[in-house]
Amino acid sequence: MINKQTEPVCQPEVGTGFNGLGVAPKILELLARSNFKTPTPIQHKAIPPAIEGKDLIGIAQTGTGKTLAFGIPMIQRIMQAGSGMGLVVLPTRELAFQINETLQKIGHAFGVKTAVLIGGAPIGHQIQQIRHNPHIIVGTPGRIIDHVQQRTLNLNNVSILVLDEADRMFDMGFAPQIAKILQVLPKNRQTMLFSATMPDGIAKIASTHMKCPVRIEIARSGTTAEKVEHELFVVKREQKNRLLAKILWETKGSVLIFLRLKHNAKKICRDIADLGIKAAEIHSNRSLSQRREALEGFKIGKYRVLVATDIASRGIDVKGIELVINYDLPENAEDYVHRIGRTGRAGMSGKAISFVLPDQGSKVREIERLVQIYLPISQLPELPPEAPRKPYVPEPTRTPQFRRGNNFRGGGNRGYNRRRN
Repeated sequence: MINKQTEPVCQPEVGTGFNGLGVAPKILELLARSNFKTPTPIQHKAIPPAIEGKDLIGIAQTGTGKTLAFGIPMIQRIMQAGSGMGLVVLPTRELAFQINETLQKIGHAFGVKTAVLIGGAPIGHQIQQIRHNPHIIVGTPGRIIDHVQQRTLNLNNVSILVLDEADRMFDMGFAPQIAKILQVLPKNRQTMLFSATMPDGIAKIASTHMKCPVRIEIARSGTTAEKVEHELFVVKREQKNRLLAKILWETKGSVLIFLRLKHNAKKICRDIADLGIKAAEIHSNRSLSQRREALEGFKIGKYRVLVATDIASRGIDVKGIELVINYDLPENAEDYVHRIGRTGRAGMSGKAISFVLPDQGSKVREIERLVQIYLPISQLPELPPEAPRKPYVPEPTRTPQFRRGNNFRGGGNRGYNRRRN
């Protein structure tokens, strides 16, 4: 049985900040000093039942403050109990560092120790962190299982479990590892599950491993941020780089580009560098240090463009990303939500542009059914010549008006029918 609470994503907050949510006075003082003044909708709804120790399912789009929604109750309950341990399981290394950083902002002042257990990092250093008896462990499923099997990590003392970005963990094939982790955890624990979408695998966890969880759905599963502008261009494969060049020249802010295949990232970065724009790549073939350098460089403006595969769609928490480009459409419609969630965060505006091949109409309709919005198609602009090396300025032209309901037009676009269901 699931107790369900729902709230529109844009509903305004009531009350006076975090007061009245059951947060301890000392944590309230720290939140005020850290400029966390007004809870987001997911924080406002999730913190009270989580502090009470209830199992919880939180459904909310990315960039809505889910980390504090479970981080504040976890830290408070561990401090009050004086025993027990928190375990946060998540899909990517980047997300692990991001969440650990947020937890440290709150917990450090109270002596809360954390350990980060992720693949690609020296296991010896992680063993040293575990020996210091951390209050909270943040890790990816595979590395957590490695430590359990090597008997360097004992999970018998875990009193609070958080499965963050649970749908992404299932998409990445972590279901067997999650099952193994659940088998070795104490039955008497609090479990909180946070996700942007609600696939069947998560519902199964709720029914099997959670006790009457409260479901808090801030936005319908699959909802994208309200202030994100969506745009599609129908292009031939050989036109993608030229369209990308034009868009990058016309965009002054930071740009995040998503590819489907990691093998193309290096070539795209090289092509962007030929435009005189600094770019970095982040995907599973990069080492941990390379991925961290790329992400940090993107945050501080060393790189204006970050080229990524879907491994980064959940682990990038960078404020003010002006534009997300889907150079390739994602395999799954849910990944469109997570990619787009990198812009328009925390109520800010943003833009998402997707490159669509003429035969990908079914994928677009699948995305539209999930997000329940119409993705407008723009007329393909005049493109720069092949292999551009400097900004190209086209002659002024009048852009033809696109009429909704027509088939895609232009060479190679035949067969893409936008009939609405």
